[in-house]
Amino acid sequence: MKNDVVPVQIRGILPANSGCALFVGNDDKVFVINVEPQMGAIISMFLRDTPKERPLTHDLIQSIFKGFSISVERIIITDLKNSTYFARLILQQQNELARKIVEIDARPSDCLALAAAQKRPIYVTANLFEQVEDMSEVLDRINETGGEAE
Repeated sequence: MKNDVVPVQIRGILPANSGCALFVGNDDKVFVINVEPQMGAIISMFLRDTPKERPLTHDLIQSIFKGFSISVERIIITDLKNSTYFARLILQQQNELARKIVEIDARPSDCLALAAAQKRPIYVTANLFEQVEDMSEVLDRINETGGEAE
C-alpha cells in the first residue's frame, strides 16, 4: 500500500451489548472495532494460545496456507465508512522458484484473528488513525477495575 501506516496491537477485548469491543492501538491512541461475540472469543483464544477441541475456520485457513507455503505477512486496517471498518490481508507465498505477495480485501475481524493466530504485525493507515476516536481512557478504566482487557 502507498499509504503511511501506524503499527498497532490488540490491546483488549471486552464483551459489549451487541458483540465484543476490540481495543486496537498503541501507546498514543486506542480505538474500538466492534465484532460479533464469536469472533471476539476466537481472537481471544488465538491471543492466549488456548487449545481447541476441534479446528475452527481460522485454523482451517491456516492449514490451507501452510499446505501452499502461504503466510500472513501483515494486516492493514484501511478505512471506516458508515461505521464499518475495512481491512487488507497481505499474504506471502514463497517456494524454491519465486516469492509472491497478494493483497486481499477482508473483514477486519478475520484479519485480526489470522494476525493473532500467526503473531503477525497489525497496522492501521495513518489517515484512519488520525480520524478514529481515542478510547485509551476507557481501556485504562477497564483495566483498573479488572475488566476483560487483554
